[in-house]
Amino acid sequence: MKILHLNAGNESGGGMFHILSLLNELSREEFFLGVFEEGEMYKRGVEQNIQLVNFNQKSRFDFTIVRKIGTFIEKHGIDMIHTHGARANCYAPFIRKRTGVKWVVTVHSDPRDDFMGQGITGKVFTRTNLNALKQADHFLAISERFKTILMGLGIPSEKITVILNGIDFDKPLSKPFEREELGVKEGDFVMLMVARLEAVKNHKLALTALRNLIQHHHQTGIKLLIAGDGSEREGLESFVKANGLSSCVGFLGHRNDVERLYPLSDLVLLTSYSESFPLVLLEAARSNVPVITTDVGGVDLLIPSDDYGWIVPIDDEKSLTEKLLAAIELKRNERLREIGQKLRMHSRDNFSVEHFAKNVYNVYLRLLG
Repeated sequence: MKILHLNAGNESGGGMFHILSLLNELSREEFFLGVFEEGEMYKRGVEQNIQLVNFNQKSRFDFTIVRKIGTFIEKHGIDMIHTHGARANCYAPFIRKRTGVKWVVTVHSDPRDDFMGQGITGKVFTRTNLNALKQADHFLAISERFKTILMGLGIPSEKITVILNGIDFDKPLSKPFEREELGVKEGDFVMLMVARLEAVKNHKLALTALRNLIQHHHQTGIKLLIAGDGSEREGLESFVKANGLSSCVGFLGHRNDVERLYPLSDLVLLTSYSESFPLVLLEAARSNVPVITTDVGGVDLLIPSDDYGWIVPIDDEKSLTEKLLAAIELKRNERLREIGQKLRMHSRDNFSVEHFAKNVYNVYLRLLG
């Protein structure tokens, strides 16, 4: 079989790592990655020796890309396209009509929230993406919750396969940063967020909880490091300044070395409104770092009880503040790292990249007969 994965190429977060991790496990002869522009994903794919093609789309409205992809499919005998992300999804119906190939789509996030906070333009893109999605031959949902969402959009259950993310727990990791390199003291309680600075990630919830810890509970020596960039950055920086949090918050920008940040952290935070099965939590687990996450996607499978971390309701400031206080107390009693170690053991047993890739490959076999 020959499969062409398609992504806009401007992805730099969990979606990028999902695609590259999958392709790194699969046969180089059978799989191609096609991008619409040359970004970080393309560069990393080159480093991993993945078969790559850049279709050089001039703008998101450049429909000549359909012809370019169609020509590539015919030349290389592609049997199936596998799309990731709204932009690739929107072109897939036209590509399939031109070539007759089967179409699989991975749903990395709730498609109703992909353009959250982008006004009328976002609503138009959301509707276009939803209309395109419904035409796919099969769907890979990265949590049972996402399967339920897809069924609510009118997609039959038999066209959806749930496959949870996985990562390589045996991967050699780069040397961690020392705390002083990032202006953090040895005794500080350090929280890390790794997420795009976009509305759907709800960073303001973490900042509000941090304000509560400092103002109402008189906590000192607390630091929140935020790795990522995006359209919300200016507003978040203003919020930090207005609430007197500047000495407690560090905006690290987009990073290609987040693996070096986890080990210096006491806790990893995820406060999103919507996720599938967040890779950032698996990356934290790999470094023995406990997590607090909002109740999104399949996180309940990763964190089955408070022995492995904490799950809080979406946008619940009080609950997040309480869990942070509990984590701080556990660190004082030298028990917080035990939770991270349990999380790693559980994650390694259930969410390996090998298991993830095998499940995806079996879907291809079934669909292609």
